[in-house]
Amino acid sequence: MKKLSDRELLSILLGEEGESYSMRSLAELFGLRVMRHEKPIGVAEEVLSYAMPDRLMAARELLRRALEEDFEESSESMSSPASVRDYLRLFLGGQEFESFVALWLDAQHRLIAGMELFRGTLTQTSVYPREVVKKGLALNAAAVIFAHNHPSGVAEPSQSDRMLTDALKQALSLVDIRVLDHFIVADTTVMSFAERGLI
Repeated sequence: MKKLSDRELLSILLGEEGESYSMRSLAELFGLRVMRHEKPIGVAEEVLSYAMPDRLMAARELLRRALEEDFEESSESMSSPASVRDYLRLFLGGQEFESFVALWLDAQHRLIAGMELFRGTLTQTSVYPREVVKKGLALNAAAVIFAHNHPSGVAEPSQSDRMLTDALKQALSLVDIRVLDHFIVADTTVMSFAERGLI
């Protein structure tokens, strides 16, 4: 779904009528306000609970892109834990494999790019700090938020999760990129390392 254009996603969701909608008008259609400090996920899941899987996935991807646009426009959005959690649930929720993603931010904490860096299996994924540092430098990022999912449904950090976070924080500090948080997504639960005092 992430490779499809907005128009293609709208066509999956709404059929031929999708041609006349944008991501923002889609949000308004469902009574959503995909703007800073507001939460789309609960309403979206209620409205789309009877949708076919392809349509639901298309709707989720469109809502993720709308949130991403908002993050790119305003640093206030990225400072809202609820908005970041919503975005990560849309990005990682429901996957059957582990995925490690990064939200790269500029000096004002506006989103530069949200991307999957590494993909693994049902129970693990390999993360290479050297490659993470290279990507951060290439994007001229000033800060980053990491996240990965636990397909098992348990949002508790393992010892290896903690060790990886510490290693990434140390490696990125050498090139002046701050690690602001690391989230674990499990179904609808999202755990924050920062809120737990682990970062």
